[in-house]
Parts: sequence; C-alpha cells; structure tokens
Amino acid sequence: MPPINPTEWRFNTQFLEAAINCHAAGLSVLPARRDQKRPALSGWKSFQRKLPTRNQIQNWFSSDVDALCIITGTVSGNLELIDFDFSAELFDAWSDQIPLELRQRLFIERSQSGGRHVVYRCEHPICGNLKLAQDRRDGKIVTLIETRGEGGLFLCHPTVGYEIEQGSLNSLPVITADDRDQLLAAAWQLNRIEDESKLASNIESVGDHVLRISDGDLRPGDDYNQRGDITQLLKSNGWIAGATLSDGNQHWTRPGKSSGTSATLKDRVFYVFSSNAAPLQNGKSYSPFGLYAALQHSDDFETAARTLAETGFGSPIADIPPTPFETNLIKTQPSKATASTSSPTSADPGRLPEHMFRVPGFIERVMDFTLANAPYPNIGLAFCGAIALQSFLAGRKVCTSGDLRTNLYLLALASSGTGKEFPRKVNSQVLHQIGMSASVGDKFASGEGIQDALIRTGCMLFQNDEMDGVLRQINLDRDNSRESIPNILLTLYTSASDVYPTRVKAGQKEALHVDQPHLTLFGTATPQHFYESLSRRMLTNGFFARLNIIDVGRRGPGQKSGSARQLPDSILETAKWWAEFEPGSGNFLNFHPAPRVVPFDDDAEAAIDDLRLRTETEYNVADADQDEVARTAWSRTCEHATKLALIYAVSEKHEQPVIRLPAVEWATEFAMHQTRRQLFLAGVHVADNPFHADCLKLIKKLRESPVHQMQRRELMRAMHWKAKDFDAVVQTLQQQGDLMAVEIATATRPAQGYQLI
Repeated sequence: MPPINPTEWRFNTQFLEAAINCHAAGLSVLPARRDQKRPALSGWKSFQRKLPTRNQIQNWFSSDVDALCIITGTVSGNLELIDFDFSAELFDAWSDQIPLELRQRLFIERSQSGGRHVVYRCEHPICGNLKLAQDRRDGKIVTLIETRGEGGLFLCHPTVGYEIEQGSLNSLPVITADDRDQLLAAAWQLNRIEDESKLASNIESVGDHVLRISDGDLRPGDDYNQRGDITQLLKSNGWIAGATLSDGNQHWTRPGKSSGTSATLKDRVFYVFSSNAAPLQNGKSYSPFGLYAALQHSDDFETAARTLAETGFGSPIADIPPTPFETNLIKTQPSKATASTSSPTSADPGRLPEHMFRVPGFIERVMDFTLANAPYPNIGLAFCGAIALQSFLAGRKVCTSGDLRTNLYLLALASSGTGKEFPRKVNSQVLHQIGMSASVGDKFASGEGIQDALIRTGCMLFQNDEMDGVLRQINLDRDNSRESIPNILLTLYTSASDVYPTRVKAGQKEALHVDQPHLTLFGTATPQHFYESLSRRMLTNGFFARLNIIDVGRRGPGQKSGSARQLPDSILETAKWWAEFEPGSGNFLNFHPAPRVVPFDDDAEAAIDDLRLRTETEYNVADADQDEVARTAWSRTCEHATKLALIYAVSEKHEQPVIRLPAVEWATEFAMHQTRRQLFLAGVHVADNPFHADCLKLIKKLRESPVHQMQRRELMRAMHWKAKDFDAVVQTLQQQGDLMAVEIATATRPAQGYQLI
C-alpha cells in the first residue's frame, strides 16, 4: 500500500470537516468534480429533495475528493446564490446599491474564475435559476449575473480557488422576501440587453394575419407604452400594489397572495420575480404593451394590437399603408368556413414543474422512499403514487367546510420501461402491512366490479395500468351507458359526499346504497395512446376535467433497487394512524362516516376566494365564446384546487390539519397548470373535422422539428398526402398566419420550405 501524502490527507480532512459542518447547518452537501463543476455521485439528483445522512457524508468525504458542492433550494432551507461571472465585473456596482446592513449579513466568497458568490437563505420558497444581467460580447449574449435557485448547485470553499471573503456557510442569514427583491432588482438594473418583450411592444397588426415592426407611425403598442394605465391593468388581473421604494421601484403582490413582493414596477417596466405568476414568466421584464398582451390576450400580440387600435390607441390602421406583400395577403384572408382550423392560441405550459412535486409530510416521505429504492426512480411517478396513497388514506375521514373530499383521479403518462410498477408496489405494501389489502384494486374488470368493491369496503384505491382502454370507452360509449366504466367513475367522483345507489342485482328488490363512497384512481397510460384517444367528447363529458394528468417524462437513471416491503416506521405509523382514525361517534361509522372538517385559516380562505373569482372570469369568457371545452375545464379548477389544498394539509400535519396559505398557493399553481395544459392539448390534438385534423397534424410535425421548419419535400414525405391535399392544408395555414414559406439553406442550393410563425 503506498504511503499517505500528509498534504493530501490534510486536504481531505478539511473537506470532511467542512462537509460535516454544512450538513449540521441543514445544507445538502455533496462531493463534486472540480473540473466539471458537478457532483461526483451517480443518482445525486435525489439529494435535490432530501438531505444526505451523516454516515453518507462520512463515507463520501473520507475518500479522495477534490471539490465540494451544495444544492440550492428548498432542500437546503430555501438557499439561493447570486453568481457574478466575468471576474465579477458588476459586483461593485451591484454592491453599491445594497443597504450596508443587508450587505454585511450575506455570505460572500471569491470563485476560482475570479467571480463572486453571494449566498443566503430566504423566508419563503425561491424559484428556479434566473438570468439577471446580460451583455452582448463578440456578437453573442453572455450572462454576467445569475442565480442558482430551486434544484441548482454551486462549488464552494474549501474547493481550491474558492476563498471566503465574508460570513460562513455554517451560519447563513435568513432574509425576507423584500430583502431578496432588493438583491435581485439591483442586479437586474445592471442588465445591458433589451428584453424581447420590449421589442414585442412595437409589433402591430396589418390586416388579420400579418405582423410588422413600427417604422415611424404611431402603433397601438407604442402608444400604449406611453399612456396605457398599467396600474389598472394589473389590479384588474388580481395584482395588489405595495410600497414604492426610494429608488422608484413599486412592489406588487401576485394573485393568490395577500402579502410579499412578486414583481416590481419602475419606469413603466414590470419585472417579475415569482415563478407562480402565470401567465407572466419569472425573471422577465414586461413593457406596458407586453404586459397587456400577456395578461389580456395570452401573448397574442396581433390580437392585442388590434384590440388597442379599436379602443383608440395608435394611428388608425387605415392610415398605415401596407406593403404590396401585405396587401396580397389581406386579399387572400381565409373565409369563416376555414377559420376554425387555426392552431391553438393557448400556450403550452409544458410538463408540471418539479417543484410542484414537493408536498411536505407524509407525501414527501413516501416519495423519498420510492425514489431511493426504485430501480429507475422518476419523481413524477413517485409523486403520483404518494399523493394517491394519501388521497385514499384520508378518504371518508376528512372534508372541507364545503364538504369536498380527498378523492383524486390521477393519470400518469409514462412510456414503457419508465418504472411505473414500483410506486404501485409501495402503495400495495403499505396497505397490506396495515391490514387494508382488500381496498386495493389493480384494474377495472367492469363498472359493476367497481360498484361491488365499494359495497364491500366503502373506500377503494384502484391502480390501473390499462387506462388506455378506459379512455377509448369514453369515445365509444355514445349512449352514456349507466354501467360503463367511465360513467361510473364520473358519478362516483361527484358522489363522494353523497349517497350512491348501485345497480339492482338479480334477486334483489331494490338497489344497495353506499354512503359517501371514496374512490382514488392511480392510472397510467402511454403518451402516444393517450393523445390518440383525445376527442371533443372526452373533453366535454366532465371526466377529463376531473383527471390530474402528469406527464412524467423520460425514465430516470438506473440504480441498485431496494425492496418495497422494507418500509420505514415513519410511513407505516402514519398510515396505521389513518386506518384507525374514526372521526365522529356511533356504531355505524364504517357505513355512515362523519368526517372531520379541516378549516382554512384567514389567509388561505382569502386566497381560495381570489382563485374562485379568477376562474369564474375565465369561465364567463369561455361561456361568451361558446367554448364548451374551456367552459368545462374552468368550471372545475377552483374545486380541484380546494381538494388538493386539503390533501396538502393532511399530509403536512395529519393529527391536527389546517389548510394554510402555502397549501392554497401550491394547489392553485397545480390546478391552474392542469387547466391550461388541458386546453393546450385540446387545441393541439382535438379537431372539429377531418380537414382541421390534417391542419393540426402538419403543425404538430413542424413543431417537432428543432427549429420549427422543414423542407417542402421532407414535410410532404412525412405527411403521406397527395400533393393536392398537402397544398390545400399549407395554403389554409399560410392564410391564417400559422406558417410561412421560407428558403432553407442546403449543401447545394436553397430549398423551399415552411416554418411555423
């Protein structure tokens, strides 16, 4: 065995001591690779959600490591870092704007590249990484100041090249939301790149489908930037005005919150800090027109400009001479008969953000166990399994003052091999070990079978890996057969606080009844089959609006798996508590339960009332537009959020639950995302007629291209249509402003192609 180099040993000892101290301070600390600036562990992402153990720290840092890193975000106590790059050239200018008392509390270190790290904890949860200040260097945009937020990481002392200048990682300050806003706003004011939203403010509409940049005439967007009433616009969309600081920054609180700073307004530029301010994006600045377009017209600048023009902003459109190309397009506008084939205006909210999978208490403990032991851990699947288990355990046990229950229908979109089985195994094992195996079902044999199971137990958890078939039944069940699986699921969902009559069996004189039946559904389906099954019937019959659809993405990296049977005592103890919990009194609680009412605190009550008003506004818009899909979706959003807030509360503190503001804020973001995702999917996958379906297919094919463009011959080959049919679809989409003809460079000569607008 080679002798130990004393210098090397002292070096490793220093890492071990630093790691133990960071761990004791509640930081998620990991060994790292200095050259790659990333953790030196496989499967390290699980430590974005949970702290490592003391034994793990001891094992990792007792071996040869050359760097140490810390995970930012909730896991480390709402830890955030502001990273000053390019030799920290903007650090002094930023520091001069920060009050001395606040600046002296921060942890500051020099990085190996000569930059600066500013580190702190925040009283409230933080968002993901933000780019705060950028500049253009050699024709490229570079980032000078950015944050490391939820799920991020950074290398730090005692890694070689990192030197502490102020404070200690072992005693980080906890700052207020207002303090954080000052730190971020000071950095943002050093930004040297004009935000795209400011450019968008100059966009004007000529005719119905052509966008053109202002070239001297007073456009509606320019005019609105100068004299539009931003304050009234924000207030009408639920924002609350706060204090105005000495530097001119006015603080604003986003809808759904009653206090705290979510954005600032200065010099008619609105800068958003919150990741929960949809449709506005965090880390983005908005001009008045950009703000108007986002809040009132879902970022449809053309419609926004036209609407402003109709209300007196800008020069009259008739006074703006169109170009010959524009004149030609105006003459060939699509007729009303083809207008319904346009692409969706609803923006794609994407997959549910990972921070939405964080529900404290029981749900988080079940998730952590699943992620630590699944052969292919997937946070979306782990979340679905854990929240389904909590939904079931609290079934018939708790309710809101409005008598809403915890029954949930979850559909995880997961491809083959993603790891769908392990979360179901965990749930089955939990219920088996607390004596409730009879309440677990693995599939739907028939609607009658669902009824029979509920007659026996009153409360069921179905974990169905064949939801594709159920979805197809919705489209095939044209006569709403009473005993069809979809119809029974729909009726049971709305009967959770009522008496549900089952069918009359042979030999019976009358139907049996189940008082307050509870059914939790945890189903899975492949994305392809799910999207193929979408239809207008599915979107409007109510079942789809009650589904929580979680697209779990790709399979996670493999790891050495554990056993679902080796459950921690903390999970089993809570599950057993629920099994034995019998609110109310009397000898017939199993047949006629009397659930405990879980109260809202004042802030949570105000937040849910605010959400109700917002969703009613959306519903009224859909009703006026006679949009049945949107009307169905928005009609359930507030109810859906209330159920989720109840589940959050009982997971967080099962013995004495109270629905507080964090529960409502989480549930609001979750439910609003689900509704917007549903409306986007409706626009992309559901057609009004066969020709509309062809238009959607072509748009989808272009959207799948990395740059949203394809050569004509490649696109024709991909669509498998006759040239005549292909040209009819392309012409319609061009007339509607959904795509345009472009020249695409090739190795020889430019090729004709098409690009989405």
